[in-house]
Amino acid sequence: MAKLETPYVFQQEKNVQTVERKRKGLVRRLTFYAVCAAILSVLAITTLLTQAAALDKKEQEKAVVHKKLTALKSRESDLREEIVKLNDDDYIAKLARRDYFLSDKGEIIFNLPKKKNQNSD
Repeated sequence: MAKLETPYVFQQEKNVQTVERKRKGLVRRLTFYAVCAAILSVLAITTLLTQAAALDKKEQEKAVVHKKLTALKSRESDLREEIVKLNDDDYIAKLARRDYFLSDKGEIIFNLPKKKNQNSD
């Protein structure tokens, strides 16, 4: 089969090559943008998952610290009550008798053993 070598045929072949080149360039650009979008998506998802894990860990730590705070507030309340009681001379005398086995004049202290089982009769 013979090919016509006319200026019109050359122009048409040149137009086809130009269109093909533009199409290849478009495919390359779209591929590049798709790869960039995929990489950015993976980075964003990884960052979100890492932040979610860190946030969950911080929430657990917050719960533990909150429990400690509650316990410390309770302990503070008990200690404040103890301070008030320690300003009372009768309470101090009671503690001295109980803990240090001190006695007033004329008192005899008997140290009784503690019961092991209080439910048995």
